[in-house]
Amino acid sequence: MTVSPRRSAPVAVAPQDELALAIERTASARAIAGNTIQHHADSPAAIDAMIALVAGAQAWVHFENYIIRSDATGRRVAAALIERATAGVRVRVLYDALGSIGTRHGFWRALLRAGIEVRAFHPILFGHPFDLFVRDHRKLVVVDGTRAMLGGLCIGNEWMGDPARGKQPWRDTMLTVCGPAAAALDAAFADAWGRAGAPLAPEERSADPPACGDCAVRVVSGIPFEGRIYRATHLIAAAAQERLWITDAYLVPPAPLYAALYDAARAGVDVRLLVPGASDLPVLRSFTRVGYRELLRAGVRVFEWLGPMIHAKTLVADRQWARVGSSNLNVSSLLGNYEIDLLTDDTATVDTLAAQFRRDLQSSREVVLQPRRRMLPARIVGAAQEGATPARRKRSGYALGAEAVVALRRVAGGLRRTLSVAAAGLFLVIGALLILFPRVAGAVVAVVAFWLALGLGVYAFGKRRARERDDGD
Repeated sequence: MTVSPRRSAPVAVAPQDELALAIERTASARAIAGNTIQHHADSPAAIDAMIALVAGAQAWVHFENYIIRSDATGRRVAAALIERATAGVRVRVLYDALGSIGTRHGFWRALLRAGIEVRAFHPILFGHPFDLFVRDHRKLVVVDGTRAMLGGLCIGNEWMGDPARGKQPWRDTMLTVCGPAAAALDAAFADAWGRAGAPLAPEERSADPPACGDCAVRVVSGIPFEGRIYRATHLIAAAAQERLWITDAYLVPPAPLYAALYDAARAGVDVRLLVPGASDLPVLRSFTRVGYRELLRAGVRVFEWLGPMIHAKTLVADRQWARVGSSNLNVSSLLGNYEIDLLTDDTATVDTLAAQFRRDLQSSREVVLQPRRRMLPARIVGAAQEGATPARRKRSGYALGAEAVVALRRVAGGLRRTLSVAAAGLFLVIGALLILFPRVAGAVVAVVAFWLALGLGVYAFGKRRARERDDGD
């Protein structure tokens, strides 16, 4: 008699492990053990640490950043890179063509003369038209495949400040990683480098660093249209039970993520958002404020930074999860750009970021709703001091689902209104230019139309050739 093998019963998985597994799958980021993490919340000190990291390179330096300016800070970083290249270290620099559009050509020529390989990601004039909207927004330095830095800091004087002139530096956050996770970060650089030209040599993609500590991290390599950090952040927000503290420079969350914040606050989670009070992109700040009213009514606490600019991108959820990286919580960053983020459940790192968040609130002003008479909607104002934490309220699953639908409709309506006003203004300007300057405006429209037509034709032809090659294989 043949006895069929007994199927083993499924092993029960703890809720914490289920969330970790879900994050691993949605973000394509497995846990990498054996690392140490160092937190840098002071931008000038972070630049000093970056230069020191480069100075210690023995084999190679991989430097990738959205903005590299040719100002004093940029020249200081360039000097460190040139020194290593002169010493025989292989140095590669990858910058975004749009983010670094104002950088002088002489700056790049100086790097090239020193033997440094320099590449522009998605050149504006010579690339595909659609590439204009897909940018390399990463801020990453990897040395020898064993140590790395990542976060939100770009290379420019804004991040250094000028104490002599009373200019404060921008507040940003960077992490230094030592251990096996650095090799994963190096692999992310290699992928971006290969998208801008020839791939890296195999010997520079095979680093196997020893363990530096006992911290496990997940490296999330953001790829356009895959939404890795978007889905992971949504999962973490939906699972938060105690607190969800987010610092973001350009916060315009997609509707589902907005609804997750709304839901969490209505369920009694301590949801706090720290955003710039004065932004280098005022238009995005206006978009950020679109959703304030509904979030505040749900119990979300919103704080605006009182310094010149807070550029950090961090998240702390409960006492379990922390995120630091280059991704802002908006559609462009989450779905359209190449980004790099680090997720960890290391308790020490979570506590460090939570403590930094509390310190940042001391230099911020809380935004509250001020009731008005005559049936007018409440006014959004800055509070004089931090208010009390909203009381916890329990909600049924059905109620949470219903509230999520309401939140989605409300934020979608607000965004539609804002976009409609912006579109109306744009078309009004175009119409006025066509009436006042018909020849010039017509010529500009014609050039843009021919450029788009050419780009679409090249794109379609390229896709057809690629499909024919695939069919032939």
